[in-house]
Amino acid sequence: MIIAGEASADLHGSNLVRAIKRSNPDVIFWGIGGRKMERAGVKILVPSSEMAVVGVTEALVRLRTIAKARSKIKYILKNLRPDLLILLDYPEFNLHLAKMANRSGVPVFYYISPQVWAWRRGRVRKIARRVDRMAVILPFEKSFYGERGIKVDYVGHPLMDAFDVAASESIPSSIKKPSPPFPNPVIGLLPGSRKEEIQNLLPTMVKSAEILKRRYGGIRFLLPLAETIDPEFVQSFVDNSSAKIEIIQEGTYKVLRLCHVALVTSGTATLETAIMGVPMVIVYKVSLLSSWVARMVIKVPYIGLVNLVAGKEVVPELHQQEVLPDRLAGEVLNILENDEVREDMIKNLMGVKESLGTGGASQRTAELALGMMR
Repeated sequence: MIIAGEASADLHGSNLVRAIKRSNPDVIFWGIGGRKMERAGVKILVPSSEMAVVGVTEALVRLRTIAKARSKIKYILKNLRPDLLILLDYPEFNLHLAKMANRSGVPVFYYISPQVWAWRRGRVRKIARRVDRMAVILPFEKSFYGERGIKVDYVGHPLMDAFDVAASESIPSSIKKPSPPFPNPVIGLLPGSRKEEIQNLLPTMVKSAEILKRRYGGIRFLLPLAETIDPEFVQSFVDNSSAKIEIIQEGTYKVLRLCHVALVTSGTATLETAIMGVPMVIVYKVSLLSSWVARMVIKVPYIGLVNLVAGKEVVPELHQQEVLPDRLAGEVLNILENDEVREDMIKNLMGVKESLGTGGASQRTAELALGMMR
């Protein structure tokens, strides 16, 4: 059984499933995931699009859906007893499932660590009790868990597998290749993979795009669409904009290959953008309640994974009340119009990419998972 409650976990879960099936085609998967995992051969019991939330307020809205999903998985763990439970991120839900699995005698393998090193570190005790083995994807996570007595392996970041594929693909004819940065720069807009993120951030991104459009008449804005999001939902935010934002369904990496700068929602997309060497501005905005809770419990100096991996602020971050159209536009212009800022940022992003390792994370993780099934 495999559980992935987010769009990024759906991608990594699908690659893991394929890697396991290459070694053992007889393995049968079912669980929670998205379209990518379904295409990889997982029988989807609950779509991950129904589970994805960001912040406390947003989680409350989906409590009933999450409770139903938990009951369904609990029944399977107790009565069918799969050979292995593979969990990807999504800590509140997954750590509860890990407890159920322990009671049913099902081994638990956690791939892609919950960010307990950032907030609510007390959860690491639950992980130690309920998880048999972890495969972590950020360099500093191995020592964090190892020092706390948890069996852990660093496998590298699975985004590097996707990068290797994307780097070899040609740019589709539906998207024109980029011009030089001036006078027609190309800006990527990455508002997230969850409806709540898009509702919180895309309107401000659109207004900032309109400001930039007045500065550079030939500027282009490309918005790669996450598979978890209805195109019409995103279209409703950009339809009447003078910025003429293009919604692209060709994939995030293909869009990023064309961009000179990107506005990126905090999350996995910041690492994807870093891997492609695209200068960026990270934006983060949740409900007031979620923001208040975050301030109380978050123990790291940065929101963006790029800055956390680098150990310093290599790209600017705008949080909550700072997420204003003129602030976003100003940060983009600072990157576009300042060669030193742009080149220094690209250099630091290449350092982040190097620290994430090489490809092969999915295969290394598959070998660990298969070893636990034997």
